[in-house]
Amino acid sequence: MPDGTNVGRQCREVNVLVSETKRRPMRDVCIVGGGVSGLAASIYTARAGLDTLIVDGGESILARNASLENYPGFPDGVDARRHLELAREQARNAGVAFELGRVTSVELRDEDDLEAGFVLETEGGDPLSTRRVIAASWSDSEYLVPLDVGRIQRGSKHFVSVDDGGRTAVDGVYAAGRIAGEPHQAIVAAGHGAKVGLAAIHDSDANFYHDWVVPEGYFTGRGRDVPPGCEEIDDDERRERDERARETILEAFAEPLEERPTMHPSVDRD
Repeated sequence: MPDGTNVGRQCREVNVLVSETKRRPMRDVCIVGGGVSGLAASIYTARAGLDTLIVDGGESILARNASLENYPGFPDGVDARRHLELAREQARNAGVAFELGRVTSVELRDEDDLEAGFVLETEGGDPLSTRRVIAASWSDSEYLVPLDVGRIQRGSKHFVSVDDGGRTAVDGVYAAGRIAGEPHQAIVAAGHGAKVGLAAIHDSDANFYHDWVVPEGYFTGRGRDVPPGCEEIDDDERRERDERARETILEAFAEPLEERPTMHPSVDRD
């Protein structure tokens, strides 16, 4: 008869192997939440060459806004849902992948090796593996409880304690936007998301200076190499990009959106 201890060990090893094969390839950055702060963070991390995935659990709170009128660049305001659509398109163009789902927990892959990254469990989906996690999921932060990142309760909500770069008490875990205690304003959420994205880039192995697109000769004309993350383009390329940008905006604003703003869930819709 086979030894019972060996059989038990083999079964555990098989279960671990099956679990590992279900996990997708490890990402560099997994962002929980596809609102303004998560999208801004993702654009920076993806443009820096980090493999970035957004797990979006549903509609952004910005979709409750009837007219976004304090975001620079839109003199007469802009439909909040249209702004979200354009931000998602920009993230996709940068190379960000999206997955619809709700993250239920985040845990260390190996408690004895902090460099091993994290495992994210999702409702109804296979686990995700990532080197870094950015929480941008106001107002849900329950999935961070296993990591003890330092949640702070204020009334019925929980915020996450962070440093100036959005870093939590756990290396490799960040928080951006309202969940990090930032004001409930779209421009602030976008700015903080970008700042947190930059922190994740600088904490990674990415070779990065700034995310700049500059005129041809800006660096090389001074005898310098173009720094990592930067790009020099000539005037023809500048005009091509401007034309493409104008076409995108004109198409996006050609027709009014039919969708109405999302009402607060506590309001009776009948």
